[in-house]
Amino acid sequence: MSVRSAAPLKLASLAPGEKAARSVVDLAERRRQQAQRRRVSVIVLRVLVAVVILGGWQLGARLGVIDTFFWSQPSDIAATLWRWLTEGTDLGPLWEQVLVTMEETVGGFFVGSVLGVIFGIVLGRNALLSDVLGPYIKGANAIPRVVVGALFAVSLGLDIRAKIATASVLVFFVVFFNAFQGVREVDRNLINNARILGADNRRLTAEIIVPSALSWIVASLHTSFGLALVGAVVGELFGATQGVGELIYLSKNLFDTGGVFAGMALLAAMALVAEALITALENRLIRWRPPVATETRI
Repeated sequence: MSVRSAAPLKLASLAPGEKAARSVVDLAERRRQQAQRRRVSVIVLRVLVAVVILGGWQLGARLGVIDTFFWSQPSDIAATLWRWLTEGTDLGPLWEQVLVTMEETVGGFFVGSVLGVIFGIVLGRNALLSDVLGPYIKGANAIPRVVVGALFAVSLGLDIRAKIATASVLVFFVVFFNAFQGVREVDRNLINNARILGADNRRLTAEIIVPSALSWIVASLHTSFGLALVGAVVGELFGATQGVGELIYLSKNLFDTGGVFAGMALLAAMALVAEALITALENRLIRWRPPVATETRI
């Protein structure tokens, strides 16, 4: 008797409960293997996309299809990054420029997120207040952020306060609208049941409304950090002595497109690292959320 024919006989000799348990274990193992294969496939395809884009860019530059004066080429960008890393930049060591921009970004991200959550929850809980302040908030949201950045540069100077203020404005409205909508989407039956059980407004907000709206709030943080980074760089472009934005501005003035793209690559790397940290925070804060079969992460 072969091993393949013996396996069904062995499974048939098991009790019904043992069969069900064995089937569950086998299904979990197959799903684990499928998830592992999918992760490997995603990594391979990501690397392949990067190779195709960068390789095509480099090849086009070598063949003269792409004008390197305006668009540079990956080899020059890599050489610029290596020079900045080993020899420093015209503004000082590279790590100092990254640290300055990261401080401005994190400061603006924190201030804008906290204010957005507070105002979103307060206005979401108070219909009268939201009706009164709604037109003013919508009007303020319509103001171009570049104009606000110029105003902060004039009023607050060229130090870190202007950059944090500019970044926080970009973050505030995204977090505010998500928090506001998240509060409005809380199940009314859940709120009514909590009131029947004697929950006051403070406990209702802390134990029902905020946890229910947390998915909306955390989802906004993924977009908000990138906007905070944009705000910090915009503030640096209006006037600064350090930072990645100032590096880009200096490279632009010298017609060094390789330096411009190198600065953009640094900003992209910073955003990806922050995205990984925010995703880890999201998984920790809302671990109670059941997995969704159609969930897709970008």
